[in-house]
Amino acid sequence: MSSTSQKHTNFVSEPMGDKAVTDLAGIGEVLGRRLDSKGFDKAYVVLGQFLVLKKNRELFIDWLKDVAGANSKQATDCYQCLHDWCEEFL
Repeated sequence: MSSTSQKHTNFVSEPMGDKAVTDLAGIGEVLGRRLDSKGFDKAYVVLGQFLVLKKNRELFIDWLKDVAGANSKQATDCYQCLHDWCEEFL
């Protein structure tokens, strides 16, 4: 597995709880505001979309690019963060 950011490590190390969408790896303030404006205000709401898309890498990355204007690296980082979290907790 490739090296992960501290943000990724922190997110995957504990239950989701009520974390902000900006706690997800790859999601900073700008993307966080864009997601929030579309109703994706919490990390668990983005997780829900990830699960609706059946944890499919390509579909999730395309969705995040379309909804929030994420670039490929941001979308991939967010996908990997949610994927690793699911491996740990689901």
